[in-house]
Amino acid sequence: MKKIIVFLLGVCYAATLVAAPPIVVSKTVRDNPTIELKISGNAALDNAVRNFLAASGWFDVTNNVGDYRLQLTPSGNGVRCDLDLAGAPLDTWNASAPDVRTMAKLIVDHAIERSFSDLKIKGFCTSRIAFCAKTASGVRNIYACDIDGNDIVQLTNFNSLCVEPCWTPGGRSICYSKYGRTGIDIIETTVGGVKKSRILTAFKGINTGAAVSPNGQEIAAILSFDHQVDLYVMGIYSRKLRRLTKNIEVEASPCWSPDGSRIAYVSEQGGGSTRIIICNRDGSGKKRLPAVGSDAVTPDWSGDDKIVYASRVGGSYTICVFDLKNNENRRVTEEPGSFESPAWAADNRQVVCKRVSGRQSDLVVVDTRTGKVRKLLSMQYELSMPAWSPCAPKASAARP
Repeated sequence: MKKIIVFLLGVCYAATLVAAPPIVVSKTVRDNPTIELKISGNAALDNAVRNFLAASGWFDVTNNVGDYRLQLTPSGNGVRCDLDLAGAPLDTWNASAPDVRTMAKLIVDHAIERSFSDLKIKGFCTSRIAFCAKTASGVRNIYACDIDGNDIVQLTNFNSLCVEPCWTPGGRSICYSKYGRTGIDIIETTVGGVKKSRILTAFKGINTGAAVSPNGQEIAAILSFDHQVDLYVMGIYSRKLRRLTKNIEVEASPCWSPDGSRIAYVSEQGGGSTRIIICNRDGSGKKRLPAVGSDAVTPDWSGDDKIVYASRVGGSYTICVFDLKNNENRRVTEEPGSFESPAWAADNRQVVCKRVSGRQSDLVVVDTRTGKVRKLLSMQYELSMPAWSPCAPKASAARP
């Protein structure tokens, strides 16, 4: 919690009790189905599709006969896609896009959604990951990349600290905390095309921890205009403030439930070490969640009602998941290093987070089912605070 308090006070980094359910410190290993990829005469598309199949984490690509077979055949201005399962036709569709990478994303997304339709999995290859990069002393700006770590774009360009990025529900803009000479403001900046920015909150003191509600109408934030750090919800258009906490403890890192009815945040309220608290959107019904280890921080709420968070275990942080449906709490990462600031992908399985090992800080993707870790991005800059966007809107697949 000390780290969070220091962050809220300006350093660049940083209830009603319920009976604790049993804590499971383990990981579940499940094999992915294999998929055989066949493409005629397009090496660039072959490489791109294989790349996004691997990055998605839902298939193991094989050159031999697999559980699935994906045949891609040039057809007019696009590609005909034939997906088989165990030798039986599963789906056929046409894909077209202005470039090879975009086409590969659309093909893999549709293959995921058809192959795992019973699980209602969303294809998320078209999503983006925002993150902070420290480019100089006292300077952090926000960038974004694809789920394979490529196509990096700088989203902010200030000679100051821009941290804590979060996406708006449509994925067309990001909100973040910008440190200035007179305080910390929450800014919204559009992504793609001509960039436009606006100030969402600029109250006296701290304005941090922006989290936009699923309907895009409200923002949860940490404010301190009365010299007390607390959690508020503000109407983005009405500007009406609603205070959710009022205590001597410092709150941090709010996030919304998928339906917008509840908020999770971090606090020491309730005594002892830092824990995640969930409450109704009006601040009522506060419940303090148990944690694996101590100092549970930076929660993120999945679309299927799981909360991922970082928790201190044995001197470093590890990624843990609390399943609200069955009250199961489990540790996910067991590899060396300290894992921080996890954020869910739209498939409710992968999370992106920061991993610190020695002096190196990378962005990695963690499979919460298997515990496997995939390096996403490593740069000469210190990387932190990743945030996974919602899926970009996609048109229905065309039938041949």
